[in-house]
Amino acid sequence: MRYIAINDLQQLSFSETEKPAIAADECLIKVNAIGINRADILQKQGQYPPPPGESTILGIEACGDIAALGGEQENWHVGDQVFAIVPGGAYAEYVKVKTEHLIKLPEDLDYVEGAAIAEAYLTAYQCLFSIADLQPNSQVLIHAGASGVGTAAIQLAKSLGCHVSVTVGNDDKAAMCKTLGADETINYQRTDFVAWSKQQKRSYDVILDVVAGEYVSRNIDVCALDGHIVIISLLGGRFAEKIDVGKMLAKRVNIHATTLRSRTDDYKTQLIKAFTQNFYSCLVQEKLKPVIYQQFAWQEVERAHQVMLDNQNVGKIILTVDHE
Repeated sequence: MRYIAINDLQQLSFSETEKPAIAADECLIKVNAIGINRADILQKQGQYPPPPGESTILGIEACGDIAALGGEQENWHVGDQVFAIVPGGAYAEYVKVKTEHLIKLPEDLDYVEGAAIAEAYLTAYQCLFSIADLQPNSQVLIHAGASGVGTAAIQLAKSLGCHVSVTVGNDDKAAMCKTLGADETINYQRTDFVAWSKQQKRSYDVILDVVAGEYVSRNIDVCALDGHIVIISLLGGRFAEKIDVGKMLAKRVNIHATTLRSRTDDYKTQLIKAFTQNFYSCLVQEKLKPVIYQQFAWQEVERAHQVMLDNQNVGKIILTVDHE
């Protein structure tokens, strides 16, 4: 099969390898679309290796057709259209997946839309519900609201009637977040979110943070009593200075840092079950709608990565696969 390989100069090109061998609890997906994530770029740069024993090929989410099953399966059949998160290997014509991690592609969604769901919605669901125990009508602040995870988190939080504020980098991103249900948008290029929140007398029960760095202290400033701050990335740097622990104690702030890729298979299975139980019907009814910024043929992967590096995207960037 063809896959996208990385050379010593961190450049991407096509290469050939054998199809993955699958175990009894796995299946093989013929990949038709691939969701791009910052994890892919970090791995390409040598900063985010796959979990031990997993494929070193880039890519952590894919959508396509089941090409083979490792064992007898009552719920799945060869040819079923599915999407899934994987620990690696999605930048290829075929990728292996734990069968319990499959999610059926709703009939009214295409492969490109399917490739935009798993990582964004499962990450957002994990942060908001599994970790922060989001309650109806809560006050929620989402940093990078126009990102894939951000656009998913807006929709999930609004489904519970929460008041959602987001930070964004430009007016186009603000407009998109508004269409998804965000109540307020804060352009961080022009407005300090801490000053704005205090002026509005607003504090947040749940804060979803992809920035870290100096944002950790600033998030504490606007966190509500018993609030939850969930950090999922560190675009602003890995070190946070001048943390006011006294303020944390006074507010009883809960700070969590989490990733999804390195979680156990059992954890992912339970997360996927919980998400599908609570929100799969919303995907079918299109009450939740993945946001696609742009799609590229996988031959244009370098260009697609640059769009993400330039922080241009509103929602997901997708690669489409052509099979020779």
